[in-house]
Amino acid sequence: MDETLNQPQFLYLTTVGWKTGKEHSIEIWFVEHNKKYYVISELGKSAHWIRNISYNPRITFSIDGTTFDGDARIVNPIKEGQLASEISELMDIKYKWNQGLIVELRPLTFSEN
Repeated sequence: MDETLNQPQFLYLTTVGWKTGKEHSIEIWFVEHNKKYYVISELGKSAHWIRNISYNPRITFSIDGTTFDGDARIVNPIKEGQLASEISELMDIKYKWNQGLIVELRPLTFSEN
């Protein structure tokens, strides 16, 4: 759990707009767990970036100078209760906050800037 506190504070997530087809980027808190990255949507499914990944799960994200191509998916807290609990705990340790819809970011390739 100590490694969670040593991670950079923010991740920069880029999605493709479901209406416009244009790239949209956000800065967001994250945790790493089992070589995947997790973020939380405070607005749940109504957040624009959540809508974007619902239509097109292909994403890019950057952490501390490394850019990843990957995909995103919403974690189902009922079917994946153990994972949701672990991510909530990690977010609480790192940020003292863990409320919202958990999204998994799975890196497929990466490049160093």
